Amino acid sequence: KSHSQSKHTSKSKPSLLLLLASCTETLNKTKPKRRRRRRSNSRREMENGTTTSTITIKGILSLLMESISEEEERKRVISLGMGDPTLYSCFRTTQVSLQAVSDSLLSNKFHGYSPTVGLPQARRAIAEYLSRDLPYKLSLDDVFITSGCTQAIDVALSMLARPRANILLPRPGFPIYELCAKFRHLEVRYVDLLPENGWEIDLDAVESLADENTVALVVINPGNPCGNVYSYQHLMEIAETAKKLGFLVIADEVYGHLAFGSKPFVPMGVFGSIVPVLTLGSLSKRWIVPGWRLGWFVTTDPSGSFKDPKIIERFKKYFDILGGPATFIQAAVPTILEQTDESFFKKTLNSLKNSSDICCDWIKEIPCIDSTHRPEGSMAMMVKLNLSLLEDVSDDIDFCFKLAREESVILLPAGTAVGLKNWLRITFAADAPSIEEAFKRIKCFYLRHAKTQYPTL
Repeated sequence: KSHSQSKHTSKSKPSLLLLLASCTETLNKTKPKRRRRRRSNSRREMENGTTTSTITIKGILSLLMESISEEEERKRVISLGMGDPTLYSCFRTTQVSLQAVSDSLLSNKFHGYSPTVGLPQARRAIAEYLSRDLPYKLSLDDVFITSGCTQAIDVALSMLARPRANILLPRPGFPIYELCAKFRHLEVRYVDLLPENGWEIDLDAVESLADENTVALVVINPGNPCGNVYSYQHLMEIAETAKKLGFLVIADEVYGHLAFGSKPFVPMGVFGSIVPVLTLGSLSKRWIVPGWRLGWFVTTDPSGSFKDPKIIERFKKYFDILGGPATFIQAAVPTILEQTDESFFKKTLNSLKNSSDICCDWIKEIPCIDSTHRPEGSMAMMVKLNLSLLEDVSDDIDFCFKLAREESVILLPAGTAVGLKNWLRITFAADAPSIEEAFKRIKCFYLRHAKTQYPTL
């Protein structure tokens, strides 16, 4: 049972069946009836009140795509819901990465199994890469290769699970953490992020929620879904709070170094001497290769809390049952990390900043959505939905399904997806023309559904 002390606590979610019936009733005023689509298993789950613990972002996006009418499919579908930059041609990986993988594959040296914890040369390269930003040096023994950051999340929670244990998760956050926690019988306790403070973690709430069975606090920086970047000072306060309360920190840094605002990216491992840190990351976002599934699970812990032979043996045994990334992808990692030119990263950051600026400018033109915090990093942002300005939209789920059906634009309803009712997550890892067109359609949608303003006498 989830533990919560939050003004953002979600109300029970409306039936998706009623939601789609409402959408159909509205649209049928102007459009002919169409063949009813067959319900998917995921749709039935949402109809039964499924929450973020059992439905994923991909599942929600699939339902939204299914809801687009056959007539509206004539419009190009624009998805600002999935954090996959490869969908747009302005985001491509480096030639160095492509050549490294090609060379590795064609060498005929890496078609066999790799060690279950990863190739030594890949682990060493990741240790050296992460050590550039730390006040101490990591070794290959600190690094375990995973199939993307999602597998690293599963490893971290599996290693921490024990009877009566609980974990502190940020809200809004990344729903895979809750899903993994449920599978591992870890009690979830939510710590609200503070939008008025740049989505910082509410450390007073951390102190009130934690107890002797709390095993970890998850910190996502740069932030997904909020687009925030934490300051050095805030991260140090997080570390000191965790030390005082006696649990470790899981640092989700899959968007590491994707910071384009005033604050630089600071790895949580910088504070590893204060509190033990498990750092999770991958090539996916910074190198724009999410499909390569190359991630890492790293013990950033100069004090040696994880050096106990029994702990190391437990890690290794768990990795014995996992399937890591393809061996030839692992073999390409040293070249990718060592030879990628800084100009590639600067180009990516410039593109993301430009895209986020376009989003923010358009949001000002659409009264029913508002951004409380301008993005500083990652590839997504949160916007608040003002339902009082809309005539026939009941909540964020209703908004997103009607928008998809009427305008073929996909946004993510944050109540179901990331735990914040009547907010929306917008992914800005897209080209400028697509973002412009998407927001033009969102504005049209607003004007169509806006409440009629009657003059006062």
